Amino acid sequence: QVQLVESGGGLVQAGGSLRLSCAASGTSGSIFSTSTMGWYRQAPGKQRELVADITSGGSATYVDSVKGRFTISRDNAKNTVYLQMSSLKPEDTAVYYCRIIMIGTTTIHPFWGQGTQVTVSS
Repeated sequence: QVQLVESGGGLVQAGGSLRLSCAASGTSGSIFSTSTMGWYRQAPGKQRELVADITSGGSATYVDSVKGRFTISRDNAKNTVYLQMSSLKPEDTAVYYCRIIMIGTTTIHPFWGQGTQVTVSS
């Protein structure tokens, strides 16, 4: 059974940086390497939103609110996807989750790890 474990969250002042990690277990490296991975976040009282995704080929897309500040990357040898967050703002405060969006051309029904809390103080 595939599991996703997010880590790296914490409390940071506005303008600071954090690096989130998401490790996938229970899946082979060849499957992970063909997946499209995404980072989502959910702030209190708001819907979960896609923040960034990265294809198997390394192409990344970002929601407008984080462009130029966040960078998604992946290490297929470690079955891990990262989210480097810089110039953090209080509005970035949320629980951050990763998700396997697609494997190859097949969309995967969402399942979530426990998430990691990011809190940005002003």
